[in-house]
Amino acid sequence: MKKFYYFLGILFLFSNLIQAQTRQVKGIVSAETGETLPGVSVKLKGNASGTSTDAKGNFSLTVPDNNAAILIFSYVGFKEQEVAVNKRSQITVVLSSDTKSLNEVVVVGYGTVRKRDLTGSVASVKGEEINKVPSTSVMESVQGKIPGVDVTRTSGAAGANSTVTIRGNRSITASNGPLYIIDGVQYLGAGANPQQDISPNDIESMEVLKDASSTAIYGARGANGVIIITTKKGAIGQAKISFNSYVGVSHVADYPEVLDAQGYVDLKREANRTNNRWNSEADDKVIFNSSELANIASGAVTNFPDLLLHNGLQQDYELGVQAGTDKTSIYLSADYYNEKGLFKLDNLDRYSGRFNIDYTFNKYFKIGAQNQITYYDQDTRRDPLNLATKIDPLTPAYNPDGSLIIYPNQGKDISPLADEQPDAYQNNSLTSRLFSVGYIELKPVTGLTLRSNVGITLTGFRRGIYASPNTIDRNGSASQASQLNANNRYISWENIITYQKQIKQHSFTLTGVTSYLTNKADSSSAQGRNQLLSSQLYYGLANAPDNVAIASSYGKETTISFAGRLNYNFKGKYLLTLTGRGDGSSKLAEGNKWAFFPSAAAAWRVSDEAFMQKQKVFSDLKLRVSYGLAGNDAVPKYATQGVLSKIPMSFGEASASGYGYNPKAKNPDLQWEYSKTFDLGFDVGFVDNRISLTMDYYNTSTDRLLLLRSLPQSSGYDNIVQNVGKTHNRGFELSLSTTNIASKNLRWTSNIYYYRNKEEVTDLVGGVQNLNIGSASNPRFLVVGYPVNSFYDYQKTGIWQTNQADAAAAFGQKPGDISVKDQNGDGKITALDDRVVVGSQVPVWSGGFNNDLRYKGFDFNIYFYARIGQTINSEYYGKYDPQGIENSANIHYWTPENPSNEYPRPNSNLSKATMLYTSTLGYSKASFVKLRSASIGYTIPSALLKKIYVRNLRVYVTGKNLGYFSKIKDFDPETLGAFANPLPRTFMAGINLGF
Repeated sequence: MKKFYYFLGILFLFSNLIQAQTRQVKGIVSAETGETLPGVSVKLKGNASGTSTDAKGNFSLTVPDNNAAILIFSYVGFKEQEVAVNKRSQITVVLSSDTKSLNEVVVVGYGTVRKRDLTGSVASVKGEEINKVPSTSVMESVQGKIPGVDVTRTSGAAGANSTVTIRGNRSITASNGPLYIIDGVQYLGAGANPQQDISPNDIESMEVLKDASSTAIYGARGANGVIIITTKKGAIGQAKISFNSYVGVSHVADYPEVLDAQGYVDLKREANRTNNRWNSEADDKVIFNSSELANIASGAVTNFPDLLLHNGLQQDYELGVQAGTDKTSIYLSADYYNEKGLFKLDNLDRYSGRFNIDYTFNKYFKIGAQNQITYYDQDTRRDPLNLATKIDPLTPAYNPDGSLIIYPNQGKDISPLADEQPDAYQNNSLTSRLFSVGYIELKPVTGLTLRSNVGITLTGFRRGIYASPNTIDRNGSASQASQLNANNRYISWENIITYQKQIKQHSFTLTGVTSYLTNKADSSSAQGRNQLLSSQLYYGLANAPDNVAIASSYGKETTISFAGRLNYNFKGKYLLTLTGRGDGSSKLAEGNKWAFFPSAAAAWRVSDEAFMQKQKVFSDLKLRVSYGLAGNDAVPKYATQGVLSKIPMSFGEASASGYGYNPKAKNPDLQWEYSKTFDLGFDVGFVDNRISLTMDYYNTSTDRLLLLRSLPQSSGYDNIVQNVGKTHNRGFELSLSTTNIASKNLRWTSNIYYYRNKEEVTDLVGGVQNLNIGSASNPRFLVVGYPVNSFYDYQKTGIWQTNQADAAAAFGQKPGDISVKDQNGDGKITALDDRVVVGSQVPVWSGGFNNDLRYKGFDFNIYFYARIGQTINSEYYGKYDPQGIENSANIHYWTPENPSNEYPRPNSNLSKATMLYTSTLGYSKASFVKLRSASIGYTIPSALLKKIYVRNLRVYVTGKNLGYFSKIKDFDPETLGAFANPLPRTFMAGINLGF
C-alpha cells in the first residue's frame, strides 16, 4: 500500500511540474430559444482538454493564459461553434440548430475523415459509451451496439473473452476474428489480448471498419473486419486527475438443476424395470448398494453443483492523469483489476499501466509514444461441473467428521471437490506484455505529412500445473507437474505519406503506406510424475523420478505490404475512395506469397444538392456504394513444409528414437483465401438530425477457403490444409438513433441496432454436399447451403408410443425409443440418406435497444440485447444416462404410464452411446431477449464540489445479465448450450472522481 501512495505522490508532483500558465474561464450555453443546454461538449481547440455543461448549462474550464485560446462547443442537433476566449473570464454562448452536424472526425485506416465524408461502412463508438457498462472486456461492453458485429460470451470464468465476428463467418480453418489496431499499430502476436489488455477507461474512441473499401488499406489482415481503438491523449492546461473504481458481487444466474435423490432413484428403478430387474421397492436391494439404501431411507441427498458454486467478486481501481503544455502533452494511467470467479481456484489479477506522450518541436516536426504494460496472474481449474452433475446424489460428500470423501460412491467416483483440497491442485499462469508505439511526424510543406510508426509487442508467459494423485485429472494415478514457458516478439514498422490538396472545388487526399510485420515465438516445456513433495508444485521438475519429458518450439512469420489510397471530394457532395494494397506472406507457398487487394467506394451527399434545400423531410441524406477484394492467410506457420515427429522405439530392452512424417501433410501449393464484398448503404437524418438512421446491405463471397481437410489412411497422413470450398455471406444492418426529449432538465435518447446475416457454405472439395472436418467420435459437418456452424444429424420426431408399436418395429425399434424422420422414405434409417441440418448457432437476426435518460444530476441507462433464430446443442439437455448409473438432467422420460414425447425410456442394458439417436436430444431453439444491463447514477453539483477542490463526482450502481425472455427456462441461452462455466449475474457500485 505504501508503494501505491508513493506512486500517487509522484503523479501529483509530475502533474504540477508540467502545468503551463493558465486561468479559469466560466460560462453558460443555451439554445436560440433561450433554453439552457446540459451536456454540451466544451473543448479547447488543438488538444484534448475539455469539459461539459452541467444540468443548468454552466461550464468551467482551464485555458492557457495567452489570449489565443479558442473553445469548441458541440452538441447533438446543433451547429458546432468556435469561440475565441481573448481576455474574457465569463462567456455566454448561443448554439444554433444544425441540420448538418456531421463534422465529427472518425478514425479510419492510416488517417481520419469527417463523418460526413465517409464512403465506406464504418461504425464509431465513443469511450463514454464503452464505459456505460463496467467490464474488463472492451468488446463485452459494446455487445449488440454495433450492427454487423456479433459478440458472444459462452463462459463465465474469470477473465473469459468474448468471441467477435464481423458480418458472419467467412473462413473455416482460418481465423474469423477481426484485426485490432491500437493507436495506429496492429496489435498482434501470440497471446495478444486486446479485449483484456486495454483498460476501457483508457479508450477515447473505437471505430469498426466493416466493408471491403474501409478495410482494404489493411489488405489481408483486414479480411475479417478491423477494430480501431484510439487511447486518450494529454491536454493543455491544468492537470486533470481522475479516479474510477467499482466493486461488484456476482452469483450464478439460471444454472440448471439435475435430478434430486428421489428423481435419481425413480430413474434407476425405471431403467431396471424395463429389463424386469426391478418391480417394486422390495427389489431396491438388487440395484442399490447398502449406502444408497440407507440414504434412501433417511432422505439424505447431496447436491454437488451447489457445493462447488459460490458468489464471485469483481473490483477495479483506475487512476489517470491528463496534462500538458502547448508543446508537450501526456496521459498516464494505472489500473488494477481483480475477479474471483464462481468456483474456488478461479481467480484473475490484472495490473496495467499506460504512458502516452506527444511533443511538438515546431509546426514541422512532432514525435510521440504510446506505451502500455499489462501483467496477469491467473488461476484456473479443470471443469468440475461435468463430474458434479453426473455423480450419484445419494452419495455423501463428507465424512461424519467433516472431512471430504475423496472417492465417494464406494470408490467408484472421485469427488468433484477434490481439486479444492490443500496442496492438491494448482494451474497458474503469469503473463507480462509490453506494447509500445513510437512515431515521428514531419510536415515539410503545406499539405504533406510524413510519418513513421514503430510498434513492438513483447510477451512473456509461464504456465505451471500441478495435480496430486487425488485430483480429478489424475484420479488415483501418480502426481504430475508441468511447466510451459513461452516468449513472443512482434514488431511492426510502417511508413505513411499523406498529401492533401484543395484546387477550387476539388479536394484530394493521397495516402501511401509501406509495412513490415514480423512475429517470432519460442517455447519450452517440461513435465514429470510422481514427485515426492507436493509443496514443490511445478518448480522442481528435475526431482521427479518418472516420465520426465522436455519439448521446445520456434516459429517465425513475416508480412511485407505496400498500399495506396486516393480520397477525392468534389463540392463536398461527390466522394470517391480508391484503395489498393499488395501483401506478401511468408506462410504461403513459393509463387503464391503475393496478392493484390483493390477496392473502390463512392458516396453522394444528396442533402447538399440545391434541389433538396427547400424540402423539410430530410435534414441529411447520403448514399454509399463500395466493392473490394480482401484476403486471408491465417493458417499455421510452416503448413507448406513437411515436419518430422519423434517416435519412441525399443530394441529388446534398449530404448531408441526414430522419426516419421508429421500426421499433417505439407501443401507446397498453399495460397491466399479471397473474399469479394459489395456494400450499399445510406445515412439519413430527420427533424434536424434528432432522428438518424444508417442502413447497409452487403454481399460477401469467399473462395479458395483455407480448410483443414481429412485424408484417407492410405495416404499415410491424417489431414492437410488446402484451398478448397466457398462460403457466402449477405446481410442487412440498421442503426437508429433518436433524441426523444431535449429540454432544460430532461434529456432522453434511444438507439436501436439490428443485424441480419445469411451465412452459407456454397461449395466443398470434390463437389460433395457435406464434409466432416471433425472426427468420428466428435463430428463437425460442413453442409452446402447452410452456415459453417450448423448441426448435421438425424431429425428427432419424438418417442415411439404404444399405439405405434408396429410402425416402430418396421425400423427395428419399440415403444419408448427415439423416433427420427425417414428423410427419403425408403423404410430404413441410414447415416448417408437420413441426416439433415437440424439448426445452426448462427441467429436469423440479432440486435439491441439502448436508452439513456438524464434528469438534472441523475442519469439512467437500460440496455436490451437479442439473438433470434439460433439453435444450440445443449450439454444439459444431452445429459441423460438411460442406465441410471450416472445422474441426469431434470427431464421427462417415457414410461408406459407416462408416455412422454421428449426422452426415451430408461434401459439398464443400454448406455447413451449404444442407444440409438441419443445425439438428437440436445438440440433446441434458443432465441432470447436479455436485459443486458441497467444502471443509475448521480453527479454531484459542481457548486458543492468546489469547496473541496473536486472537479466532478459521480456515483452509480449497475446490474449486468439481469434476466432474459426465452423458451429456454433451464439455463442461460447465451452460453450456446455450454455447461461448464455458467454466466454470472453481477451487481456493482462505482465512483467516477475528477480533480
